[in-house]
Amino acid sequence: MDQTTQSGCAAVVRGLDTQTAVPWTLVCLSLSILLSALGVSIANIALPALAEAFNASFQDVQWIVLAYLLTITTVIVSAGRLGDMAGHRCVLLWGLAVFTLASAACAAAPTLALLIFARAVQGLGAAVMMALTVAMVSGAVAKEKTGSAMGLLGTMSAVGTALGPSLGGILIAKLGWAAVFYINIPLGLLALALGYRYLPLDSPQPSCQAGFDGMGTALLAASLVAYALSMTLGRGAFGALNAALLLAGILGLGLFAFAETKTVSPLIRPAMLRNRVLSTGLVMNLLVMAVVMATLIVGPFYLSGALMLDAVTVGLCMSVGPVVTALMGVPAGRAVDRFGPGRMTVVGLAGMLAGASLLAVMPVSAGVAGYVVPLALLTAGYAQVQAANNTTIMTAAPDAHRGVVSGLLNLSRNLGLITGASAMGAVFALASRSHEAGLFNPEAAAAGLRATFAVAAGLVAVAALAAVISQARARLS
Repeated sequence: MDQTTQSGCAAVVRGLDTQTAVPWTLVCLSLSILLSALGVSIANIALPALAEAFNASFQDVQWIVLAYLLTITTVIVSAGRLGDMAGHRCVLLWGLAVFTLASAACAAAPTLALLIFARAVQGLGAAVMMALTVAMVSGAVAKEKTGSAMGLLGTMSAVGTALGPSLGGILIAKLGWAAVFYINIPLGLLALALGYRYLPLDSPQPSCQAGFDGMGTALLAASLVAYALSMTLGRGAFGALNAALLLAGILGLGLFAFAETKTVSPLIRPAMLRNRVLSTGLVMNLLVMAVVMATLIVGPFYLSGALMLDAVTVGLCMSVGPVVTALMGVPAGRAVDRFGPGRMTVVGLAGMLAGASLLAVMPVSAGVAGYVVPLALLTAGYAQVQAANNTTIMTAAPDAHRGVVSGLLNLSRNLGLITGASAMGAVFALASRSHEAGLFNPEAAAAGLRATFAVAAGLVAVAALAAVISQARARLS
């Protein structure tokens, strides 16, 4: 029995027809993505209040965010694998339950250490939610509607990112910092109820029953933790500790790759990464996320340092990217369904390249419009790339490995964000001479922006070239 037939049968067994079940399934999956994205953005705005509440330094409360992100990054592939082994529906429901309970623990935490621990557990639930929502889309909707569904998930992720600061600010002002975690509880319970009622029943894949790759999971997790810490520790400086952690991460990945060739049931089958569609898509995802992170890291310094804007105006300008991404998600997905993911990937990359190139040459005299218009073009292109690339990867993924492939897709996204924050921040610092006294000098900030987005344009060009070559090879094969 194929996956579509199985999903339809599951709906009938519970007294539902597929026309009723599919929309509510998408609501559940959308809520899962919204909650996982909100978990990052809403906590950021609470850091000053948390530092005051726990009488802690900024460096200490930063771990409230880092614990969540590091947990997601290190376990997301394993979460996908577990879904392939035990059934996507079952594991996703457990992930939602863990996320909801951990949110309650975060809100009630009496000490900073317990709050950080609860955030790590919350990240565990979020990793399951991120990996398995994307994995379940391909089995929940018809193939010709996959692009639209992927676009919807992209929209909900952007909404969660954009909503966090404003919603968090209101909750903190009215109810205190605990409210930014309590808000997850009713939403999590709603997602759980919808998931239990409407998510299609599925069975563990027969090819996934050989066992769980504990050694591979541990090696991959340790390697990713080392790499992530090498990119985030040091307050912007890359010192001996960062180099040692980076080397440990690289060595760990080498050991992981060797271990995967020796185990009966590997976490990631080496043959999967030799698949050109998958490997190209993952690299492309990493590169575009690094470019998007550049807008988040460099934008505030340019807007305040070069254009001399106040904090409120800077916030409004920075909201343009998430808002455009949210608005473009569904139309981008429909364009994928109509014109094909390959063509729309190239269109999206062309938009990103145009936006990054304009930012690399835009004079300060162009003012706010000179930043916001190219930013809107870049983020609209990004929304198109995400819908098209995710559709390409997930429709090509074998049913037995959809969870792992979805985990890899989300892992490449997180690694792109982490790498972009470090590498793009370093380019800006070097070009703007931030180690000198001129960090907030308008000319220096503008020079930093131009250099950063010149590099960003180069990364997008590499991604576009890889996409064109991959599609040419696919046509010839």
